This record gives sequence, C-alpha cells and structure tokens, in this order.
Amino acid sequence: MASQEWGYDAHNGPDLWSKQFPLANGNHQSPIDIKTKEAKYDSSLKPLSISYDPTTAKTISNTGHYFQVHYDDKDNRSVLKGGPLTGNYRLNQFHVHWGSSDDGSEHTVDGARQAAELHVVHWNSDKYSSCAEAENHPDGWAIVTSLLQIGADNPNLQKVIDVLDSIKTKGKQAQFTDFDPSTLFPASHDYWTYHGSQTHPPCHECVAWIIFKDPVPVSSRQLAKFRSLRASGARQKAHPILSNNRPTQPLKGRKVKASFH
Repeated sequence: MASQEWGYDAHNGPDLWSKQFPLANGNHQSPIDIKTKEAKYDSSLKPLSISYDPTTAKTISNTGHYFQVHYDDKDNRSVLKGGPLTGNYRLNQFHVHWGSSDDGSEHTVDGARQAAELHVVHWNSDKYSSCAEAENHPDGWAIVTSLLQIGADNPNLQKVIDVLDSIKTKGKQAQFTDFDPSTLFPASHDYWTYHGSQTHPPCHECVAWIIFKDPVPVSSRQLAKFRSLRASGARQKAHPILSNNRPTQPLKGRKVKASFH
C-alpha cells in the first residue's frame, strides 16, 4: 500500500494502515471511547478562549478522504487558547468524518456513536513555524471536536454543504470565505480532553483533543450530501466517500479529563 493510497475501504482501510504507518499501532492513538464515569473532573482546566476571524477562511477542497476548509494561518488572527493548552494554537483547517449510515462519528461516548464528527485543527504557533512542523511534536496540535447528532437541518453547516457540488471530485478546490467554525460548536463549551493522535495516516501522536460534551444537530439530508463527494478524480470511475471514520483505539492507560462535574 503506497502512502498516497490509504483510505477507508477493505483493501486500504484502518486495519491495514499500520503496515505503511507503524504509528497507527502506537500507545496514544485516536479516536477513543469516552467512558463518562471514568473521566475525572480537573479543576486546573481553564475555559476555552476561541477567537476566530471569519475572513481567514480561504478555500474548500476535496482531499479524496473528506472535504477540508482551509484558513490563512500566517499570523494569530484565528486562535484557540485556554483549556488544557499552553499558549496560542492557530486555526489551520476543519473537516468532518461520517459513516455509510447516520452513525459515523469517530469518538464514542459510553459506546454510543453519533451521526458524524467535526474536527477543527489548530497548531502550536508559539513553538513551531507551521502545521506540518508541529505534527512531529506531542504538543503540536489541538483539535476541537463537535459530535454531530441527527436532528434538524443545521443552518451554519448548510453554508458548507451548499458549496460541496463545486468540489465533488478528488483534487477539486473552490473559494470559501467568511466562515467562523465556532458557529458549529454547541452553546455549552463543557469538554473532555485527552492526549492522542491524528485519526488518519500518518497517525502522529501530536494532538490535544478537546471534545465538547453536548452534540450539535445535523439532518439526515445534510449527511447524505457528504456521501455524494467522491474519492475519485474527475476522469475516474465514480467512487463516493460513503464513510471515512476510523474505529476507536485502545486507551492504553491514558486518562480522560473533564472540564465539568
């Protein structure tokens, strides 16, 4: 399996990633199942400080694995601070993971899977010079996560969905501006946090995960639109991205902390 060929199908899916990316069998892999009774309240956890400038949104692209909204991260205009973090973490991109049915989140809570999962990716701009450099360090990244639960149409998410037809095939990119990803966060910023990894190759163990306790709504209709994206290029046989979620990984002694009682 060549490095560019990893995916979510039987011939290149998560069970095979470790052959090409040994870190996929590491001790701090993600996602995990959050057992709420074992997550300990930590009074040292600060509230999150989320300050995003919507004008830093630049483009949306189809990576062949999911859609990704890219942000200008040359300066600290869009920054995450507080929580379990020390210093400034700059907003780089966000994407969503989903499944072939309406239960495609990566993280689970007490074994229960939600419909989908939003990942808002940041990197430690106080210590590193780029997102790519930061991924090689345990304190390099912070990913803020909203679990998406089946419900009514989400009007904020619809702004993203409305442009997906313009990036239907792998490699396509379109302009996408003036979007604040915190509009996809729940009203309560109570969260769980733990140290883990990227949930896709190369699976670097560089992530402070911040997972909101409360889910946000997404409709079945909106989720179906995600599955209309293709893992294949414009000149290739159509291959829809029906699912792109990695199964939960062993905790291996790690502790999950909670910002709330």
